[in-house]
Amino acid sequence: MGTLTIRNLEEATKRELRGRAAARGVSMEQEVRERLASSVRKPEKKATIEEILALGVKPSEPFDLKKLSDEMWDEGLL
Repeated sequence: MGTLTIRNLEEATKRELRGRAAARGVSMEQEVRERLASSVRKPEKKATIEEILALGVKPSEPFDLKKLSDEMWDEGLL
């Protein structure tokens, strides 16, 4: 674990962090740690309604499911 020192933090920012930490029942240090960690995580991509609806589109031409599963079986995928 590393240590980080933050200088010249505005008093209003510090007050707000302290208030949010107190409201959650955690230390101000813990509040800052969690907020900093969440700000650098990559956000989870949420699917759009169009992407979800595209999953239900029927194939343009019929396919042989038995043949497909036999091929998958032969290749060790099943």
